[in-house]
Amino acid sequence: MASLKFPIFLFISSLSLHASMAEIICEDLPKDVCAFSIALSGKRCVLETAADKDSDVEHQCRTSEVVVERMADYIESDECVAACGVNRNSIGISSDSLLDQQFTAKLCAPACYQNCPNVIDLYFNLAAGEGVFLPDLCNAQWSNPRRSMVDLISSSGAAPGPVSSQATGLFAVEAPAPAPMW
Repeated sequence: MASLKFPIFLFISSLSLHASMAEIICEDLPKDVCAFSIALSGKRCVLETAADKDSDVEHQCRTSEVVVERMADYIESDECVAACGVNRNSIGISSDSLLDQQFTAKLCAPACYQNCPNVIDLYFNLAAGEGVFLPDLCNAQWSNPRRSMVDLISSSGAAPGPVSSQATGLFAVEAPAPAPMW
């Protein structure tokens, strides 16, 4: 009888171990850990706004179509969120924060850049989408903190954004195209 108890104990233990190692499904995550998480499928989780049946706006965690090459089943640590200056309440995925010198300083600081590969991977790809190589942006940040993303975009050879054919005079300004929303 004692020899039968041990295999049953192992089986029950393995079930509880499997249950405690739950796979990340974005739609099941609470909103306070959604942003900067990666589902088991390797797709990024994104916090989105949605109206419920009463037209009240609420935040929901969804699976994006953005695939992370080398990570899956991951929730970003509070340490990296703080070190990189990212916000877990961020709606969507956008490169806009790269235009903020204070954000870029935190992102490029060794505490983030060397220790938070998930955040760096995300912003590496967002910067690339804007025609900027993140290591160049960080090198510029370290060597000349006043040099901004806009300066790097304009010197990178990236094509300027669209300009209206009706624009004339003071308002005929070329601007970089907005970042795609994912």
